[in-house]
Amino acid sequence: MTGRINPYIVAPDVVRPLIDLEASVADSGLEHSLIKLVKTRASQINGCGYCIHMHTREARGAGESEERLYMLSAWRESSLYTDRERAALAWTEALTLLAQTGAPDADYDGLKPHFSDEEIVKLTLLVGTINVWNRIAVGFRSQHPKTWKPMTAAA
Repeated sequence: MTGRINPYIVAPDVVRPLIDLEASVADSGLEHSLIKLVKTRASQINGCGYCIHMHTREARGAGESEERLYMLSAWRESSLYTDRERAALAWTEALTLLAQTGAPDADYDGLKPHFSDEEIVKLTLLVGTINVWNRIAVGFRSQHPKTWKPMTAAA
């Protein structure tokens, strides 16, 4: 797979507000571990290898466990996530799959015991932002770094 265009070079003035929004969401007060889980889960759903690579590396660097990252696509069947994280992941899936889900009341109501109204807005902007980044990376075929090296037979 080869990349298409680099939007940061082709239209930097249009991309800049998204970069600024990203920084604002990152500094919004939501836990950084939660932010990484949400970004990774949305990226899994959207099939964005570039973003999965980036956000899992950042999460591991910030102390997130390999096990929780491996289990993220099956979070509903795992006890590794807090109730707050589970509510956020359900909302992430509902908004990422908006055409199929319509953002169900059950997922929205599930946020209420764990997030303030302000945090729900921040979480919603987080989900929206990563979905935009996924569409940019997938649409323009952004390539993640090749960090895996195949094993070679001993000579």
